[in-house]
Amino acid sequence: MSLFKARDWWSAILGEGEEFDQGCLCIGDVDNSGSGYDKVVVGSYMGMLRIFAPHATKPGEQKGADAQLLEVQLRDPVIQVDVGKFVSCSELLHLAVLHPRKLSVYAVSGTSGNVEHGDQYQLRLIYEHNLQRTACNMTYGPFGGVTGHHFICIQSMDGMLMFFEQESYAFGRFLPGFLLPGPLCYCARTDAFITVSSTRQVECYRYEALAVATDADTLQDSEQQSKSSGKRLSAEWTLVLGEQALDICVPSASPMASSIYVLGERNLFCLRDSGQIRFMKKLEYNPSCFLPYASVSEGTTNLLVGNHNNMVLVYQDTTLKWAAQLSCVPVAVRIANFPDLKGLVVTLSSEGHLQCSYMGTDPSFFTVPKVDAREVNYDEVDAEMRALHKVIREATKKQDIIPKAEAEEDITVTAVVSSELDDDSQAHVPELNGLAVPSVKVKVKISSHSTVQSPKMSVCVQPPLAVTQDQFVLDSLGSGSQQVVTFSAFLNGQYTPADLTGDIAVSFSSPTGVPRVAQCKFVLPLRLVCCPTSPSKNAKYKITVDTNKPPVNLNEVFPEFVEKAEDKEGNALAFQFIAGSRVTVLASKTSQRYRIQSESFEDIWLVAKELVQRFDRHFAKLGVKDFRNTFSGPIPLSEYFERVDHHFELRVNAQKYQDLLSERAVQFRAIQRRLLTRFKDKTPAPLQNLDTLMEGTYRQVIALADAAEENRACLVQAFSRLRSATHLLILLVSLWQGLSADQTTILEATLLPLLQDTPQLGWEESVDAAVSHLLRTCLSRSPKDQAVSLGTTQLSMLKDTSRLKKHIMLLCDRIGKGGRLSLSSEANVPTPVMMPEINRMVILLLQGGEDYGVL
Repeated sequence: MSLFKARDWWSAILGEGEEFDQGCLCIGDVDNSGSGYDKVVVGSYMGMLRIFAPHATKPGEQKGADAQLLEVQLRDPVIQVDVGKFVSCSELLHLAVLHPRKLSVYAVSGTSGNVEHGDQYQLRLIYEHNLQRTACNMTYGPFGGVTGHHFICIQSMDGMLMFFEQESYAFGRFLPGFLLPGPLCYCARTDAFITVSSTRQVECYRYEALAVATDADTLQDSEQQSKSSGKRLSAEWTLVLGEQALDICVPSASPMASSIYVLGERNLFCLRDSGQIRFMKKLEYNPSCFLPYASVSEGTTNLLVGNHNNMVLVYQDTTLKWAAQLSCVPVAVRIANFPDLKGLVVTLSSEGHLQCSYMGTDPSFFTVPKVDAREVNYDEVDAEMRALHKVIREATKKQDIIPKAEAEEDITVTAVVSSELDDDSQAHVPELNGLAVPSVKVKVKISSHSTVQSPKMSVCVQPPLAVTQDQFVLDSLGSGSQQVVTFSAFLNGQYTPADLTGDIAVSFSSPTGVPRVAQCKFVLPLRLVCCPTSPSKNAKYKITVDTNKPPVNLNEVFPEFVEKAEDKEGNALAFQFIAGSRVTVLASKTSQRYRIQSESFEDIWLVAKELVQRFDRHFAKLGVKDFRNTFSGPIPLSEYFERVDHHFELRVNAQKYQDLLSERAVQFRAIQRRLLTRFKDKTPAPLQNLDTLMEGTYRQVIALADAAEENRACLVQAFSRLRSATHLLILLVSLWQGLSADQTTILEATLLPLLQDTPQLGWEESVDAAVSHLLRTCLSRSPKDQAVSLGTTQLSMLKDTSRLKKHIMLLCDRIGKGGRLSLSSEANVPTPVMMPEINRMVILLLQGGEDYGVL
């Protein structure tokens, strides 16, 4: 057992589900017993008030059985408790309890019992004040130099200091420049109040200045205070801390002439009464509470500091003297004297663990048992030693120094998409463009190989796809158990998605407490976003895919779309996207080519992707290993650049709407200020059509906001279409040059760096930077250009798309001339290869003796 541990002298657990804070604990002889020993008073946010008289437990006695003197359930939450002389006609100590809207002062009295049940204690209300403002904290003391009595000052949540001279309310003052309440303390030496404002500076206000300042019960605005009678309230002195303060304390028995202690989030400050810093201690931990008290050494002060590492540390000024481990994080710490022991440390946690402990060491009475004396057989010891050395040598040869991680994961996640659409669609919109919107069921199976507590599952699909439920809180899983979760996916928008894949992530904690995430992907069927229809003869955009094997019956490749196929030979097949256009696939009768045509360039992407993937799977089942899909060009860059320009135009419009909204908002606020000045004037002047101007400006703001929102919705759709067109461009370049999987991944990361646009970073500037980097490194024409690295300048929105389009054309040109994509700086030297000219940016209609089926 460690010596550096707080020794538990007495402890208690206060209720279940209750919350406590630093103001909920106070120490004092609250029942005026006259013995000089302290009682512990604890209040909770649940309204429970408890009073304890801790004492050492005898052997066999239940701990804390008779230490609790009183327990009362109050109606309101208890924010703070304090013990002082709060009654005008009495010199006895009373208990002040601060509620959010009420201040109550009680008398605690005890009656000696005549039987073995002991004394009886009761709580009697002396007086109470109903507060007009919500209270935050309070402090007390002999305000104004009174003797024999204590006054109370309460700080409200809106920055008002309310002063109570015992049974009567004195006055209230608003703190200047207030935003959020901070800790509050009273210094009797200077008759001043010290607080830390939301500007992170210590402020000192004298009681005399507060008393003669403007009556601020109804005047909170600084401008109104300046126009009224009385002095304007200002701070005696201020000191910038640069961090938020947790607590302020002024030791009453400090050996120094002036000591004000402020506990910050990362530093401990000791100030003089004039606001000058005596010393500052930088903390290497996150503190939670502190308490200065008089030191035994002359001229120094001790400090108890609790932190969030369950530690309480003892400092003598800035020197650490002792550190002790606690069983919980303390939010309040006090020092108390009890009959059996003086100077005990009383700590309270936020969950209600009340502990009285001392810092020191207990003598250990453990003695090593006597070993049985026996003779040692040295031959057996030598043989055992040789055997152990042999085991160590074999283990060193076979095993690594660092143990290998277990191959089996704690959780395995698998997703299975139903092969059939749901009989009853779960889509939010039953129809789009006159077509029924279907849904498909996804079944997720979570298998656990160890005990997992409350895992959480998240589902993500690309818009406009949606799911019936995207967040799941699962039951705890035992070792070897399984759990199945089902949900449905459907289309929920007026445009076609760029990706039909979805992601599933299950977050959990391992048995050792390490956070882990298990992931899996699923692919939604093409049938979810389109339906079969009749083929069309002509289309605006056409793409041709070549193969090196005889033509395939399209009905066999797309069996789920055969129901409306008019061509029984499988030479033509058409797909009608629910939120898009019609896409037709035609197979040539005389060659090994397939044409994909549509009135929308980006809608070709999903069909082309499915066609290439299904061809690969079809010939793989037949055992064909040398099957290849190719594209003979030219690359349709002009059609692709139309989507880029449309997306960039919407981004420029969004910026214009934002600037116009800012201008109109400034104008609207200026007119409001003018009107307010006119209305507040005692002799109102004519409005001079300011109200008409304000109404017109308001209508402009609303119209601009509606236009900006509509533009934002169009921008989301345009980005999805741009992603589809980019995917199609990557597929065509990959088929055109036969790029490997690694090179295709690099090209995707270059042209698709973002999943969505943001106001800070858009697709155009990201792609321009990525393409420029490839052109300078692996696709450069000479080794000298490869040494030029991409600049670290901040990316900003482009002025136009001309440079971006030029860079993409160069990228395709250099890939077409033999350049290969690589992440290393030693890029390959391009070899001249005869390729079609990239400068032809128009898709040529295929003409000649080929027949693409009869429509």
